[in-house]
Amino acid sequence: MTATKKLIARTDYLLASGLEDLHRQSVEWLETVAFWKDETRFFEHILTQRRKEVSEQLAYTELLGNLDRLHQMLYEYLWDEIREHERFLSRIQKGETRAADAEFREAHRRLTGKMEVFGSDFREFKKMVFGYARKW
Repeated sequence: MTATKKLIARTDYLLASGLEDLHRQSVEWLETVAFWKDETRFFEHILTQRRKEVSEQLAYTELLGNLDRLHQMLYEYLWDEIREHERFLSRIQKGETRAADAEFREAHRRLTGKMEVFGSDFREFKKMVFGYARKW
């Protein structure tokens, strides 16, 4: 199954999901982003150690370090966006606010796409860091 078909299948599922399922998934996303942040701190440690030991590949080390910092900034942005969505869903669930069904489902669908793209990019970044670390 291609990535596009997987995304369409997940999107179709989301449209049929209840509000509680969407809320639960947004909480899971927050946990995933928190885990990615922890991994990034580990990568930063690896890159710092590597930078101290190998000066001839300093440019590549700096590139990975810059990517690492970029990921950290993206985590904060993604975290904030998911957290706001989760709060919105929670307010709807508690009856504190009203929203059109299509509105919060569309926001959820967009966040699903962002999580999938970011997860894929992060896996590629991890491969780069681990490949670089193996060269020690």
